[in-house]
Amino acid sequence: MPRSRTSSTGEGERGGPPERLVIDGREVTISNPQKVLFPEAKHTKLDLVRYYLAVAEGALRGAGGRPNVLVRYPNGITGEFFYQKRAPTSRPPWIEVVSLKFPSGRTAEEVVLRDAATLAWLANLACLELHPHPVRADDLDHPDELRVDLDPVRGVKWEQVLQVAQVVEATLSDFGLIGWPKTSGSRGIHVNVRIERKWTFNEVRRAALALAREVERRAPKLATSKWWKEERHGVFVDYNQNAKDRTVAAAYSVRPTPDARVSAPVDWAELAICDPADFTLVTMPQRFAAIGDRHAGIDDQADSIESLLELSAKHEREGLGDAPWPPHYEKQEGEPKRVQPSKARTPGNVRAVRAAKHPLIEIGRARKKEEALAGLERWKERHPEAAAHLESADVLVDAMRGRFTTWTRVRVNLQHVPAELRPAQEPLDPDEKPSGWQ
Repeated sequence: MPRSRTSSTGEGERGGPPERLVIDGREVTISNPQKVLFPEAKHTKLDLVRYYLAVAEGALRGAGGRPNVLVRYPNGITGEFFYQKRAPTSRPPWIEVVSLKFPSGRTAEEVVLRDAATLAWLANLACLELHPHPVRADDLDHPDELRVDLDPVRGVKWEQVLQVAQVVEATLSDFGLIGWPKTSGSRGIHVNVRIERKWTFNEVRRAALALAREVERRAPKLATSKWWKEERHGVFVDYNQNAKDRTVAAAYSVRPTPDARVSAPVDWAELAICDPADFTLVTMPQRFAAIGDRHAGIDDQADSIESLLELSAKHEREGLGDAPWPPHYEKQEGEPKRVQPSKARTPGNVRAVRAAKHPLIEIGRARKKEEALAGLERWKERHPEAAAHLESADVLVDAMRGRFTTWTRVRVNLQHVPAELRPAQEPLDPDEKPSGWQ
């Protein structure tokens, strides 16, 4: 256990005087240790530090040895947060960094997690989530992890996400792969697959796309591989999480929920009966002490994705080539038009026929999700007849990620609203346009 002592200076600082921890011979100063990061649960920054120290072995197994994007909440989960790719210039000499080059052409030195002291140092920065890249610091060009991100559309219940996860398990097994599941800490499920370090990012992404399409083929009413939100239903199998520069919350990451929920590694049997709400900043250390890390064996075997790449080649021969990439990526060879179906046009500059299937209107944009959703409620009050026809999946809540932070866009698909009741596009409400969003 780390030794700690409280400084005699800074008594008047918000959050109390600094506390210094000695962790494996390295000193980490915790500033404002009593600062509350989770108002409802009343968890402090020091609670966050202690959590990561308690689960350090598992957290390092999930995010260690990899460059990490920092997701920081300096004023707690109700305040502004931001993504930080570049390691802080003011850092202890023992913090390891590695230089990455991104698809945009920019480069950045990112933090590489190696030990519990680094975890504590990150927690002191109010870094709740660990967002590692799927590569090791000693080989930044060849991922050692294929990531399956099951992202339910609005209104989909946990039971359906579990059903899709079972299809994923069976599909991986059929293609000779071992999946290691975990709750996302939010509404979804992540499944990580350790793979040999011999394929490029693009090849791993194509393997993930082939897997997503196969899951959709096996469970077409439950799952989708469609990139555009207006075309999705059920649970989206997000193949683009395997594109270079994309990251997801690692195992044991604390998520910005009122109850301080965490991303919990589980085995397949436990996944089928667990409740994601059971895994929190308070309960996970107790669980870890009792049963250890459910993913302790994840590094024992690295699998081949050749079978998925063969499936991808088969799809291509059948006319099913690449699928859309995320925004901000260069246009890829073989990629279809990167335009949402509702905005697609024919060569004659007329809306494509299938666009009528997705009559979209935008409701509002805001820095905070709750403010954007409040605009949706005002729209529903103005148009009660149209609102009565909406299904859960018709409300599209987009987390739009800029270079440093995120903002929320709300759109409504009027496909289930009779044509005569469909409201026209109105001025956005809210319509916030702070600088730095793009």
